[in-house]
Amino acid sequence: MSSTFGKIFKISTFGESHGKAIGVVIDGCPSGVVFDSDFIQSELERRKPGQSKITTQRKESDSFEVLSGVFEGKTTGTPIAIVIFNEDQRSKDYGHIANKFRPSHADFTYHEKYGVRDYRGGGRSSARETAARVAAGAMAKLALKSLGIEIYSYVSQVGNLKLEKKYQDLDLSKIDSNPVRCPDEGMASSMFDYIDSVRKNGDSIGGIITGVIKNVPVGWGEPVFDKLHAELGKAMLSINAVKGFEYGSGFDGVNMLGSEHNDDFILEEESGKVKTKTNHSGGIQGGISNGEDIYFNVAFKPVATIMKDQDSVNEAGEKVIVSGKGRHDPCVLPRAVPIVDAMSALVLVDFWLRARGNKI
Repeated sequence: MSSTFGKIFKISTFGESHGKAIGVVIDGCPSGVVFDSDFIQSELERRKPGQSKITTQRKESDSFEVLSGVFEGKTTGTPIAIVIFNEDQRSKDYGHIANKFRPSHADFTYHEKYGVRDYRGGGRSSARETAARVAAGAMAKLALKSLGIEIYSYVSQVGNLKLEKKYQDLDLSKIDSNPVRCPDEGMASSMFDYIDSVRKNGDSIGGIITGVIKNVPVGWGEPVFDKLHAELGKAMLSINAVKGFEYGSGFDGVNMLGSEHNDDFILEEESGKVKTKTNHSGGIQGGISNGEDIYFNVAFKPVATIMKDQDSVNEAGEKVIVSGKGRHDPCVLPRAVPIVDAMSALVLVDFWLRARGNKI
């Protein structure tokens, strides 16, 4: 099913952008996990609209309701159903494109595939669906909590403004200290001003989110088709507006010789653990975690909805003009950070549960 993700820890999201509600059913979550409502709500609030002037001004509290799977503050091992009711739909904002295809949106492809489409904010193709993923990802984080795994994501590039510092040189605790979610104060300020100028011009801009995962045990990942990096790539590429994924040295690795790129193994004297001198592999070798930090980049395109007139066609095949209207993000990256976090957590919790079954 196209709305389901995961092998053991499975999630199925439902709902449309301008429907009554969106939500998620989580199947396979172990029993006995402490259900921290405040933590789940805090994760949803990192993603919700209306956070600053550089995000959409749609007002949604993204308060959630648990329908099943939790008893006396802990998971029961049965399916967990979470619903988030929509509060601030303005479907009339989309009346002008009821039969027009918006450039670079899913309007045309949904219409051709299904013969019907929900033009109100894109319906199922809307990024509003990702709130359900964030709720599920928060549940995955709670399940992983006892393992000491740390998951971070931050904005490292907006347009041509690129943070050149490596993640090791950044204080990742400062990610949420500014509206852009860049842990470098100076760059964050420049990015904010740039996004705001793009917004005032009725346009949009893309960029890159960097993900960092620490303390993943050795051995997570499955050969041959379920490699850890392959599942991370699938997870990230399933997010709205994502156009690219790279991990470890990524595309820069093509500029290196094998003698430069290979991560030599060493034996750490204090712990007796096998480590690597470098980490061009990005914490994954043979599709399986090797105990080093996992790091990756996710590229997001500019938001497709802009406040400018664009050439298009309608359902009758006639030439039309699509005029920008409604409430939209000029740059999706600040609100996409918790989505990248959530998808990382969902991949990891699934591989954790798989790893538990690989040993007697």
